[in-house]
Amino acid sequence: MQVNYPRHLNLSVFALILGLTLSAQVCAEDYFVTPVGGYSFGASKLKVSQDSNDQKDYFSISEDANYGVMMGVTTRDPGDVYLLYSHQSATLGSGGLFADKTIAGLAVDYLHLGGTLYFPNGNWEPYVTTTVGLTQLRPDGGLGTETRFSMGLGVGGMYRISKNLALMAEVRGFATFMDTDGYIFCGDKRCVWILEASTLVQGQANLGIQFRF
Repeated sequence: MQVNYPRHLNLSVFALILGLTLSAQVCAEDYFVTPVGGYSFGASKLKVSQDSNDQKDYFSISEDANYGVMMGVTTRDPGDVYLLYSHQSATLGSGGLFADKTIAGLAVDYLHLGGTLYFPNGNWEPYVTTTVGLTQLRPDGGLGTETRFSMGLGVGGMYRISKNLALMAEVRGFATFMDTDGYIFCGDKRCVWILEASTLVQGQANLGIQFRF
C-alpha cells in the first residue's frame, strides 16, 4: 500500500515560520547564538521490504560527527526559545543486524524549534530542553529525499564564564516519525523499498559555545 505524503516539504519555508516565531517573543531578555559540534549515535534500524519479492531488509544510518547552530532569545523563566539546525554527513546502509553494505551517502538534517528550562546554581546552569520540527534525509546516488516530522528531548549543562559567554555540553535524542507501509527513498526510475518501521530514533552528544548580546 502506498501512502500519499508530502515528502518534499520545504525547509526554507519552515525556517521562515520559526524565525518569525522567535522574533515575536515579547518577553525576550537577550539574544544568543550557539555554534555546536558533536557526534550522532545509536540510530535505530528501519525495517523495509522489497515490493518485487517481499524480501525483508534493514536500513541503517552510520554514526558520524555532526555540527550545527542554535539561535534564539532568553526569557525570564529562566529559560530560552531557540531555532536549532543540525547537520550530519553519514552513510545509508542495508543488511541484517550485524552485516551492513553501503547504499549511498546520506545527509541528515534537523530543523527544530525548541525551549529550554534552566536550574541556575552559581556559574553552573543545568537544563532540560525539548524541540519539535522536521528531519530531512537526503541520500545521493539518485535516491529521493525524505522529510518527516520529528521531536527531540535533551539534558545538559551550561558554565557561564561571563554574562555574554558560556560553554555548554549536552545529550539529545530525536524521534522521527516515518510512514508505515509507505515507499521510501524512491530512485530515479521507480520505488523499490516499502517501509515497515514507524519511528527513527537517533542520539547526539554535543559541545558548544554560547554568545549572548
